[in-house]
Amino acid sequence: MKENKHIYIGLVHYPVFNKLKEVIITAVATVNIHDIARLAKTYELGGYFIINPLEDQHALVKRFLNHWLNGYGGKYNPLRIPPLRLVHCVYSIEEAIEHIKMEWKSKPKIIVTSARSYPHQLRYNEAKKLIKRKETPFFLLFGTAWGLAKDLISQADYVLKPIYGVGDYNHLSVRTAAAIILDRLLGGEDGCCSDD
Repeated sequence: MKENKHIYIGLVHYPVFNKLKEVIITAVATVNIHDIARLAKTYELGGYFIINPLEDQHALVKRFLNHWLNGYGGKYNPLRIPPLRLVHCVYSIEEAIEHIKMEWKSKPKIIVTSARSYPHQLRYNEAKKLIKRKETPFFLLFGTAWGLAKDLISQADYVLKPIYGVGDYNHLSVRTAAAIILDRLLGGEDGCCSDD
């Protein structure tokens, strides 16, 4: 089995933009907890961080995870347990980075995603080669609302090119964008993870 334990994903709820380009905190959508956890498990990632500074949002995530990992939900549908074991709820990106540093004894390279174009963006084939080398851990960040705040993007090691469809519209749900991006970076040409 091909593993990508050196790759982590983070769903950022702060700092992100609203449609007026103001920096805001967004609420956790429970559908994102499970759907992105399933992606992390499908591609055998090292973990999935939900990043939100608000106590009430941590309580929501904790209650959700407790239901599916320890409560009736896990008995009702045990297939949800392995993906949800990859979920960590943290207060900041820095806290997630510290967690990864403790596991790998090195700071992860930060790759951010955006629907906007920025100078010097990394192409998917370049990112795929970089990740395949497994020389360092990587932390792939996805933004909620209208995307990651510009300050965060400017601090990243790499910015991935946006996902372009056939038209001008590129405002995908974060779950959809995460699925497309992870498959482009980690999937094989025939739709599976093997290099055969």
